[in-house]
Amino acid sequence: MLFACLLLSSQVFAGSIVSESIRSKVLNADVKYRVYLPDGFEVSSARYPVVYLLHGLYGNSDDWTEKGMVKAVADELILSGEAVPMVIIMPTAGDEDVHNVQNGYFNVKDWPYEDFFFGELMPQLEAKFHCGGDKALRAVMGLSMGGGGSVVYCQRHSELFSSCYAMSAWLDNKTNATRETPAPNDKLAIVCESVCEHSALDFVDAADEETVGKLLSVKWFVDCGDDDRLLLINEQFHQKMLQKGIPCELRVRNGNHTWEYWRHSVRLALPFASRNFGKGLK
Repeated sequence: MLFACLLLSSQVFAGSIVSESIRSKVLNADVKYRVYLPDGFEVSSARYPVVYLLHGLYGNSDDWTEKGMVKAVADELILSGEAVPMVIIMPTAGDEDVHNVQNGYFNVKDWPYEDFFFGELMPQLEAKFHCGGDKALRAVMGLSMGGGGSVVYCQRHSELFSSCYAMSAWLDNKTNATRETPAPNDKLAIVCESVCEHSALDFVDAADEETVGKLLSVKWFVDCGDDDRLLLINEQFHQKMLQKGIPCELRVRNGNHTWEYWRHSVRLALPFASRNFGKGLK
């Protein structure tokens, strides 16, 4: 009977997924995105907190809904009270054909994605879905390439996000973390170089007192599997943050660089973001 009641409740209380695209002038392209809208959104005029959920290399905006089961997870967490009702924006930043299509969350030649993200995607979608609008109502998280993008976005734009949850994050590429050696003209080579140039580890090493003060306004969480090839980089980032006096949670759980791991990660990440909405101080 209890199971039947829970099943009925989950069917009555259900968010929705919107799949659309945005025209980008800076990228000269239509960029696809998906958005999770909580139950009751369509009849509410309230401003919701927003999570930007970023995919990894070889991925796109479909990944978190099709492979990460984010709708079911968000519905369950909001229904149970573990997470507040929120909008979750999942933008595309690449394609599975990494050798011929540009991937990545940073500005590179002919792909000024960071300009697009902050100058077009964020303001337009927050206005459209009446969410965010302030650091205290905004969080960013992601896996692998998206985990690294989340960290770097918070490092470079700490005034915009209350928290960052990095899953199996690609934070540097000095050790060729992709385990591929692309040709010089390969699009993958460009994204690998961009990760080097935007090293999250180097950023912490170079952070002066003023920068550390800004990083302290963000709540940080690093989550990586014990068999993940990126574990060492994630542990190094965590240690560097602590050495600078910046609180940063670290969880190393049983697992690898897989969707089995990340489906559990998002169950931890959404409540973490929820706990820290409203706490971001400018």
